[in-house]
Amino acid sequence: MSQLYDAILAPCGLRTTQRAILNHISRAGAPSVGELAADLVMDRGALAHNLKPLERDGFVRQDVDPRDRRNRVISLTEEGRSKLRESERLWARAQKKFDKAYGSAASAALREALALVASDKFMASFEGAV
Repeated sequence: MSQLYDAILAPCGLRTTQRAILNHISRAGAPSVGELAADLVMDRGALAHNLKPLERDGFVRQDVDPRDRRNRVISLTEEGRSKLRESERLWARAQKKFDKAYGSAASAALREALALVASDKFMASFEGAV
């Protein structure tokens, strides 16, 4: 799936994972590295690996967390906000293509199932299961 979406996103220069990171930072404001990793269900090492090109390209920046100087917070730069806006039309196109190929009802059901699996409720239930 990632390859299909990556191909459609290629004109803007972002991969699916990079767009997801930018989108989440945009919604969260300036999350700490730990918060961002947890929200993306990604370990800190994998997140650091994915943040490097975004930081190199000037889309995100890391700053010392003013609430706890031991932590870093991640924020979008103006270039990052612009790149995310640029990707939105392509992302919408990818979603439409997926819905058409997979079927609208099946797509909605899949998104609902994935949202549940990524939820805190699911994780709590999973961790408590025998």
